[in-house]
Amino acid sequence: MQFSQESVMTHSFYRISSAAMLAAAFMLGGCDILNAAQTPKTSKPKASSPAPSASAPAAATVAPEPAAPAAALSDGIALYNKGSYSAAIKRLANAPEIWSADISFQTEALKTMAFSYCVTSRKKLCKQQFEKALKLDPNFDLAPGEQGHPLWGPVFKQAQRAVASSANK
Repeated sequence: MQFSQESVMTHSFYRISSAAMLAAAFMLGGCDILNAAQTPKTSKPKASSPAPSASAPAAATVAPEPAAPAAALSDGIALYNKGSYSAAIKRLANAPEIWSADISFQTEALKTMAFSYCVTSRKKLCKQQFEKALKLDPNFDLAPGEQGHPLWGPVFKQAQRAVASSANK
């Protein structure tokens, strides 16, 4: 059976395209931030609010954490998970409710932004986001499945060294 050169080239193109997509999916497979908005990591325990007394009116009770930062963080993470990296960065960067919330929301947003920058080959901006997270929370770290990632793993290590170096000066 003879194949035309065009048929062979088309077949080769599809094989290479499939391999590239598989490699991209494998590289992004280590992302552990899918449920980060529901369970943000904290380095400091939050003070629990006292239980409302029976005589306090229901309208006067204060929610332990506003829903707005969680919603904004969830939106950003959802955009990241869809592959809309620039939109994720924009959503997270322009969400004042995140930047005035608990440090755990801020570090998760910075981590998602860093991942987005790394995936789009903007290593300097990726490193800057990691450095901001490490300055906010010196105990900030990547999840075990995120640490060895070929794109942001080395950048995170560089950011750790840079922050440690600036702290020693």
